[in-house]
Amino acid sequence: MRIGFDAKRAFANKTGLGNYSRFVLEALTRYEDQNEYFAYTPKNKQNLFPSFPVEAVRLPESWLDKQLSSYWRYANISSQLSKEGIQVFHGLSNEIPLGLAHRNISSVVTIHDLIFEKLPHLFKPADRLIYRHKFRSACDRADRVIAVSEQTKRDLVELYKVENHKIDVIYQDCSPIFRNILPQAARDEILALYDIQMPYVLCVGTLEERKNQHRLVEAFAGIDQKDSCLILIGKPTGYLNKINETIAKYKLQNRVKILQNVPSEHLPAIYQRAEVFAYISVYEGFGIPILEALHSETPVLSARGSCLEEAGGAGGLYANPLKTEEVSHQLNRLLTDHSLRYDLVEAGKRHIEQFEAQKIAAQLSDLYKKIAQ
Repeated sequence: MRIGFDAKRAFANKTGLGNYSRFVLEALTRYEDQNEYFAYTPKNKQNLFPSFPVEAVRLPESWLDKQLSSYWRYANISSQLSKEGIQVFHGLSNEIPLGLAHRNISSVVTIHDLIFEKLPHLFKPADRLIYRHKFRSACDRADRVIAVSEQTKRDLVELYKVENHKIDVIYQDCSPIFRNILPQAARDEILALYDIQMPYVLCVGTLEERKNQHRLVEAFAGIDQKDSCLILIGKPTGYLNKINETIAKYKLQNRVKILQNVPSEHLPAIYQRAEVFAYISVYEGFGIPILEALHSETPVLSARGSCLEEAGGAGGLYANPLKTEEVSHQLNRLLTDHSLRYDLVEAGKRHIEQFEAQKIAAQLSDLYKKIAQ
């Protein structure tokens, strides 16, 4: 089969939707090579996905489509897909173009989350309207909908009334760089670059209100282990002010370190040396950082109430993300009980087997066959 993908994010986004898009395309080209795969993107100038075959990258053809690339993705791309014999089109980031059914092109869309519906106060009204239109329209027009977690599937059924049988839950994995456990010397060398000397709790994720890092700082202030530190890694937003205020309130300036612009190749070492990975986001569609921690053989503390228990499984402990004392209690348990940490690491190894790229590629390929028929 000839399968096309809305791959804009694969070539333009360093994290999130970009990681998912690259994961899907890499998994399919490696493990399901009986099909032909074509990545459609308005631009390919950032060198974010050099491993994808350049001859299979498709750009807008006409001068007008190049100038109006958003409209090309939304509508005009359908004629190009038809001309190039695409049989199935996969919208990797919550949307698909108009006109696919009219041109007898089967379609599937991946919906990552409905956070803007669950936590509307975190989004501008205009953005919510745009997202709602795109997501609903894609779900209505696609032959099948992929949800990246059971939580997202429940949200689609509840909020958008998508029929249960139309949705397939197909997970994803994190980057393969987290699968390699580094030698002690290599880890020490990278930690020295960031002057990390104490045992530490790690949290990786954009510094934004939904990720709840200020409450993690509050919980960290209540732990018994005063010889440890907390490391927050992520892109800053205005919420950083609230985090810094919380650090100052509890006089933790010497025990909380905030790092930005950490190269992805340094992250495995930082994950692997952490005592605990803490990720108490209030709401997520999935939880890739948790998989990164489990591959790094680091026990996880995460939040109850969304999909994070799916991501971490038996490899983590969980707490109500809005109850600081509960988070602090679980964090204390993990930092003081070596046997518990060992058991969680071993359970995590078994849990992440379901996220292997080969298995997911096979699930995707089977789905493409079904909708093409």
